[in-house]
Amino acid sequence: MKALVTGGTGFFGRHIVWRLAREGAEVVFTGRDEAEAGTVSRLAAKPVHWLPLRHGHADAAERLVRLSQGADLIVHCAGLSSPWGTAEAFQRANVDGTAEVLQACREARVARLVHVSTPSLYFDFSDRFDVREDAAMPLPANDYARSKAEAEALVRAAPAPQTVILRPRALFGPWDRTLMPRLLRVMQRGPLPLMNGGRALLDLTYVDNAVEAVWLAATKPLPRPLVTYNVTNGEPHALIDLLQSMAREFRLPLRTRPLPWPLASLLARGMEALARLRPDHEPLMTRYSAGVLAFSQTLDIGALRNDLGYQPQVSIGEGLRRHAEWWRQQNGAAA
Repeated sequence: MKALVTGGTGFFGRHIVWRLAREGAEVVFTGRDEAEAGTVSRLAAKPVHWLPLRHGHADAAERLVRLSQGADLIVHCAGLSSPWGTAEAFQRANVDGTAEVLQACREARVARLVHVSTPSLYFDFSDRFDVREDAAMPLPANDYARSKAEAEALVRAAPAPQTVILRPRALFGPWDRTLMPRLLRVMQRGPLPLMNGGRALLDLTYVDNAVEAVWLAATKPLPRPLVTYNVTNGEPHALIDLLQSMAREFRLPLRTRPLPWPLASLLARGMEALARLRPDHEPLMTRYSAGVLAFSQTLDIGALRNDLGYQPQVSIGEGLRRHAEWWRQQNGAAA
């Protein structure tokens, strides 16, 4: 099997590259960072080939078509995943980038596409439990969710012959630069604001489990030409329990202070307003990032289990232990 992975220098993308290479696939991957590409290549089980690509730029579509020649599979993992950014940046990375991938699928006659989306599409600043893939979609909570919704619409309008849309929830694990690093920075600075007593139920996904979902989506017979699946560990945790586990595994103090959601929302809006006055500055807290810790959101993964035989192999507890061990090695901390 020849596979092209977009965004292969990112957190999730590199793990997908490593899994495909370990399974014996011929892997080509794209990304923007040459140094990170070197790390991905060095740690792969067999030689993989990297080519630089910036989605949304002048020659990206043409280059992607050339890279896709002879490919059996494209895993589209590239994109901008962040609670903060400009609408233009999200549009270029997530919408324009997806349009380029779909063009490559058509012109290179790629048989199967695995498109990585997000369950942020479900979020509406309220508690939602056991959300299924066919749930009604609220208005997008931020520009990121809006861009990913538009990207999904493009995929549905012009899918590859076999297309799988995956919505992995809150990925964490070695090489994560988004979820755990942000929480760890707050924990290291001082008291962590705790809304609703930390009772919100959160679904997370250890990265190896999400990669398993990608592998199944890439190789298993599909029940329909176009399918969509939620991906989680299937073991929701209350926020306070998760924070206590993180503090224990990462050997950090856990200090919290209660913060009512209305006040948190107001503070976040103020931080966002100030950040807009300073280019390239991310606010300490956005309304979205506060909201996902204030409100419960759990996902139903029954379709992925039933259709493709998905079964998480690494628990949240074991995933935190592995992540913390890697984090200490990277930061030179004592084991």
